[in-house]
Amino acid sequence: MENNLVTAFQENWITLGVSAVLLALLYFMAKKRVGFGTRVLVALGLGLVAGVIFNNFQLKFEGVGTIGSIYVSLIRMIVIPLVFVLVINSIISITNIAFLKKIGIKTVAWFLGTTGVAAIIGLLVALAINPAGTFEASQPEGFEAREVPSFFQVILDLVPSNPVNEAATGKVLPVLIFALFIAIAIVKVGSKKPEAVQPVKALFASLTEVLHQVVKFVLRFTPYGVYALIAVMAAKYGLETLKPLATLILVSYIALILHFVIVFGGLVAFVGKLNPLRFFKKAYPTVAVGFTTRSSYATLPINLEVITKRLGVSPRIASFVAPLGATMNFNGCGGIWPAIVSVFVANIFDMQLSITDYILIVAVSVISSIGVAGVPGPASISTTVVLTALGLPLEGLAMVVAVESLIDMGRTAVNATGTTVTAVLVANSEGELDREVFNSNDNDALELNPA
Repeated sequence: MENNLVTAFQENWITLGVSAVLLALLYFMAKKRVGFGTRVLVALGLGLVAGVIFNNFQLKFEGVGTIGSIYVSLIRMIVIPLVFVLVINSIISITNIAFLKKIGIKTVAWFLGTTGVAAIIGLLVALAINPAGTFEASQPEGFEAREVPSFFQVILDLVPSNPVNEAATGKVLPVLIFALFIAIAIVKVGSKKPEAVQPVKALFASLTEVLHQVVKFVLRFTPYGVYALIAVMAAKYGLETLKPLATLILVSYIALILHFVIVFGGLVAFVGKLNPLRFFKKAYPTVAVGFTTRSSYATLPINLEVITKRLGVSPRIASFVAPLGATMNFNGCGGIWPAIVSVFVANIFDMQLSITDYILIVAVSVISSIGVAGVPGPASISTTVVLTALGLPLEGLAMVVAVESLIDMGRTAVNATGTTVTAVLVANSEGELDREVFNSNDNDALELNPA
């Protein structure tokens, strides 16, 4: 009878052994109080080098992948309770409903505005550098295009019918909407009978403190999870797989970096009147975790820590903007990516796009970013919607499957950072930004070193 444990070790002992040494190095750095951001950066580099070596020698890396999966599962474990509790706790601290409406409008406006600008940047870069390069069109076997949900189905999916079931299946936006109902009801009742809601307020305040501690426990595993996730990505795809679509990768990252530096940096500098270099330095953990996990939801806990502890945004603004951003702020996935893929597909199939088509790409990208909120795979859905609106072949999506995971890393980092920028801008406009915290040199106030 075959022993699964022995078989697994025999197949993975080399990669597990190498990984054990590298993870021990990261732990040693933590014990020596090396900064959290530095350790994440080192983990990313170690994972990339190890992954390329694993790929070159065709080594099994399932065991290393399990380490990364455990980290992502732990992050996902806390997302639903975190969103539910923090949204309620932040709103019940706002007794003025008019103030709540104001910050809500500002938040959504920044989300949609930056997504529109992202689509324009993606379009301009793709027109300047043909993303198709020397790629020859061929559709992978077994590819199935993502089904585009109807507008009314999207609306229906946003409405919570069974909050417990939706929480169990990981549907964040319906849970968020349910939390809004609960929070507004507490505020409404509290305005008439403060004593009736006092125990509930105390409960959510206590739960918030407890969840913050749980978040700290989980996020201490970040450097180890980052190493494993990057190592698996590099081991799976290697360098040879990327060559045919190298230009598409290049164009995507040029657009993402331009948006990251010019748009985000410009907003922080000219709207927020803050030092953009300091902002990027302090927001680095959010960028790193978004880049490696490829999930805005998984980035939410660290983003909340960064926004409040490093950037000085008040908890009530951060707790409102961050969960909402994780569900509907898609600068990378809903803005840059659909624009680039549209030009890519048009070039592959030798179809000419007009100025009207370019305007349509930007408009549909912004609109679809609203429609896919809470839908799994927002990049695929948004891109499908844009291609359909332009009358371009949906088969084009199949041609980018090989490298989409790699590009998704950059897209998610941009998405998460966009939420961070919005939180800073909204807090600054409402006088809820502590500039002393923002300007301080304490970049590791996240308490993420082991005790």
